[in-house]
Amino acid sequence: MLEPAQENPFPDTSVLGEGPEPHPQLRPVLALIGRWQGRGSGEYPTLEHGFRYEQEVTFSHDGRPFLRYESRAWLIDASGAALRPSGREVGWWRVMPDASLEVVLAHPTGIVETYVGRASGTEFEMATRSVSLTPRAKEVTGMRRRYTLEGGELVVVQEMEAMGQPMQHHLMARLRSRTA
Repeated sequence: MLEPAQENPFPDTSVLGEGPEPHPQLRPVLALIGRWQGRGSGEYPTLEHGFRYEQEVTFSHDGRPFLRYESRAWLIDASGAALRPSGREVGWWRVMPDASLEVVLAHPTGIVETYVGRASGTEFEMATRSVSLTPRAKEVTGMRRRYTLEGGELVVVQEMEAMGQPMQHHLMARLRSRTA
């Protein structure tokens, strides 16, 4: 018979000052830790129309030199009413001693991306080093992302190279902290 499992003694936290102390290597990304929510818009040449969405992003840590990342989005209509679930991704942001970033993101649609980038003040930029696809995943060959902290907001901009199209603008969202 199995012994009952104990509660996780090393939980993640998305609130600075609660839970474990952040690892010193996380200094360049400390301002990202928290829950963010807001609205954005997207477009791409393979889509008939642009779209609007709401998004929530959580950055958390467990005291080691990486962030746990989760993003969920849902489409909204012109009045802001929710239509249906949309993009979703989870992953890890590893922060190196020189403030460079190594990021791994997985999507439920069969796409796994690895990124390299840099944390520089209030800006965090990265580009894919590789994209792996399951047999039925949509063809994505490259991505670039920029996360910028400005005026209490987290601005998220994504460019995509997919389905025979060159790298170009795809998404832009403005998110506000929900933990402040």
